[in-house]
Amino acid sequence: MYYVGLMSGTSLDAIDAALVHIDDDRCTLKKGLEFPFPNALRAELLDLCQPGSDEIERMGRADRHLGLALATAVNQLLHVAGLAASDIAAIGSHGQTIRHRPTDGARAATDAFSLQIGDPNTIAEHTGITTVADFRRRDIAAGGQGAPLVPAFHQTVFGSANENRVIINIGGMANISLLPANRPAHGYDTGPGNVLMDAWIQHRRGENFDRDGRWAASGRCHQALLAKLLDTPFFSVSGPKSTGRECFNLDFVREALTHFSDISDEDVQATLLEFTAQSIAQAIAKEDLKESQWHLCGGGAANAALRQRLTELNTNGSVDDTDALGIHPDWVEAAAFAWLAMRCLHDLPGNLPSATGASGPRILGGIYPAR
Repeated sequence: MYYVGLMSGTSLDAIDAALVHIDDDRCTLKKGLEFPFPNALRAELLDLCQPGSDEIERMGRADRHLGLALATAVNQLLHVAGLAASDIAAIGSHGQTIRHRPTDGARAATDAFSLQIGDPNTIAEHTGITTVADFRRRDIAAGGQGAPLVPAFHQTVFGSANENRVIINIGGMANISLLPANRPAHGYDTGPGNVLMDAWIQHRRGENFDRDGRWAASGRCHQALLAKLLDTPFFSVSGPKSTGRECFNLDFVREALTHFSDISDEDVQATLLEFTAQSIAQAIAKEDLKESQWHLCGGGAANAALRQRLTELNTNGSVDDTDALGIHPDWVEAAAFAWLAMRCLHDLPGNLPSATGASGPRILGGIYPAR
């Protein structure tokens, strides 16, 4: 059966739509499409990630507008693929996270929540396809973080009985799926992926992202600033754990910079790249996966400077991207939500409790019928 997965992610660079054929958990990517955000919608979604005035009114409007954009992305994907709505079993839509407040040492489990918008009713209405959405909140209700959800998919499609693998998903935030050859899989968020580098280059140069990490490569890592960033309490907590823009944002960078003077903009960018690389590598090092093969996916896989740095840090294995395992890195997350939609429709659990901390496996997502 064919499924469509939709993902926009923390970076808000575009909507990724993936057409996936799934047969007994065997997932084959058939087509991917990148749909650009309308500028006004992107700006509104970024604003909603931080507290502000008139939030409910703004959220309701953005919820509908994003639902329409997601539906348009699906319809364009089907047009390019030469398929009809009747050919698709379901859409799995992650939606856009505008607030993620998981349980932690300072927040009770009953106060934890995660909120994704992008109205699935609108998606179902404008595509004529059953839509599955709201994947995170059931895991949170079961005591989990609601994130990351991709390790269960990574275990299914990328696991190996012969070698230790780590899938490193670098979107706005970064997370790892640890896939040992002889032990159960688990994973968690490691901290920022692209989010701080994107925020800094937008702030200083008016560009949405640092293509290939060229600006970062033009600078030098400031070791004292790096040490300050790595001293953030998030990194001393063991997984399962998750994070978001609530913790890692431009204000986080600005606060760290108040402790230093005369750091050039490009040196700040170089330090933020090293921060992402080190936080990922240090998390993997704690897991004692000897000779592990690292495979990158997400937008960060295209950052040549970041990839080079990760290659240098993996002293006991290789670094490649998930294309080597059968799915192009641009479409892994969207494909994962197509898979999660399939799991929901078949009454199968979609979370990995060792990654999210939930009390057990749960069927994730709400179903919004096509008719």
